[in-house]
Amino acid sequence: MARYIFITGGVVSSLGKGLASAALGALLQARGYTVRLRKLDPYLNVDPGTMSPFEHGEVFVTDDGAETDLDLGHYERFTGVHARQTDSISSGRIYSNVLEKERRGDYLGKTIQVIPHVTNEIKDFLRIGDEEVDFMLCEIGGTVGDIEGLPFFESIRQFIHERPRGQSILMHLTLLPYLAASGELKTKPTQHSVKELQSIGLAPDVLVCRSEHPIPDRELEKIALFCNVRKEHVVPAYDLKTIYEAPLAYHRAGLDQAVLDAFGITPAPKPNLTRWEDVMDRITHPEGEVRVAIVGKYTQLEDAYKSIAEALTHGGIANRTKVRAEWINAEIFETEDPAAHLGNFHAILVPGGFGERGTEGKIRAAQFAREKGIPYLGICLGMQMAVIEASRNLVGLKNAGSEEFDHEAGEKRFTPVVYHLKEWVQGNHTVRRKADDAKGGTMRLGAYTAVLKAGSRVAEVYGSTTIEERHRHRYEVDIQYRDKLEQCGLIFSGMSPDGKLPEIVEVKDHPWFIGVQFHPELKSKPFAPHPLFADFVRAAKEVERLV
Repeated sequence: MARYIFITGGVVSSLGKGLASAALGALLQARGYTVRLRKLDPYLNVDPGTMSPFEHGEVFVTDDGAETDLDLGHYERFTGVHARQTDSISSGRIYSNVLEKERRGDYLGKTIQVIPHVTNEIKDFLRIGDEEVDFMLCEIGGTVGDIEGLPFFESIRQFIHERPRGQSILMHLTLLPYLAASGELKTKPTQHSVKELQSIGLAPDVLVCRSEHPIPDRELEKIALFCNVRKEHVVPAYDLKTIYEAPLAYHRAGLDQAVLDAFGITPAPKPNLTRWEDVMDRITHPEGEVRVAIVGKYTQLEDAYKSIAEALTHGGIANRTKVRAEWINAEIFETEDPAAHLGNFHAILVPGGFGERGTEGKIRAAQFAREKGIPYLGICLGMQMAVIEASRNLVGLKNAGSEEFDHEAGEKRFTPVVYHLKEWVQGNHTVRRKADDAKGGTMRLGAYTAVLKAGSRVAEVYGSTTIEERHRHRYEVDIQYRDKLEQCGLIFSGMSPDGKLPEIVEVKDHPWFIGVQFHPELKSKPFAPHPLFADFVRAAKEVERLV
């Protein structure tokens, strides 16, 4: 039976609960334990798949095709444990499940209520995989006191009460604001946050206090006294230069020891932190620096491309190189020459996205990279833009474009070299979709196998001719243009096993130009950088040396 750690937040949002959860998971692993991390989100969307990136940051996709919160990306990056559909739930999914059961008559005519029906559904979710790991870490989104989070907090209260004593603990993150006028850190917001928890029947076993200033010992004692938490279980958490310092920083602050003490695990196994010490050594002692331009459409919010930013950092770790990523709005290139903005970069990355806005700028960025011999990595839409650019400027299809843009505009304007994917093979069955299907969960989602062309650059990068990568798209490059494109130097170097769906393209006789239909960034980790990002940064280093 797994031990459960529930992670909640108070005072303000965006305190870093996901990062703290991921770092704690990594520390427990370092002590030899197995872990799984989960996210419970109070919002009413069934999942974040249809949300704007400006609303909720990127959508993280699991191997089994779940569209989840970006915190699951942190969990994977820090622990290496692949997330599943059963590791992410929202109020929308919970209520949807309850209402489906009610419509089927599963409740035998009873009046459906938050307690017990909604809370039972949440508890059933928490129990999934109970016997698989030593520790189950469950992060609750939002802040204690939010009205939409109440069913989750009540479910946790019941869950802890129903399990054997000592099998579950609560870790609460709060903020200690600093008042410059009086030169003081204030503990009152933390006290009120804990009081709010206590009012719904929950009491924290461990307090993690975020602060921009050192927390004096007397303040830690005061928090412990008024919040009814042992002083050694009040853990300070300060801002860090890199998130990958978090496991080491939290270990120095005593977080993992406090958690194990709360469970009564003594003596605890000694941690082996060699992996994280090596990561930090590579980050803090780089042997060079490269500049990478990320040409996208959601550049106002960096969390929209969170996994890409982290995967570039991992590529830098692999090469002991600092990667300075700069975000450039693709729409600029619709009116301005890309050379003025991209000429000083060592590599260009065009990420995924939806809709026509900014795509002409992405096409011009791909053209600039191809013609100037600058390393280029196109991901999902970024690959499609590279194919459209080659179709226009190499093959001669001047009005080449994507069916997606015609569907959005409601009129036919382009010769579609990218079309709406209506049918594909998933496992041992065929999936069929229509352009007017509901948006939620109807894309080609999750891990699929690709077969790489022997002798191609990508086969060399991966060191294999068979790979498995995660997808999230509903438009696909049309294979009928393959021969013409390959004659012009754009090679289809990766295909689906049935040979129908292009997965990877690369430009022949170019220093480094690769477009992939999948999302390699989702599988990259600091201690295991994705091969594409590692080699992309290596290629950027070659350019930097030449310059």
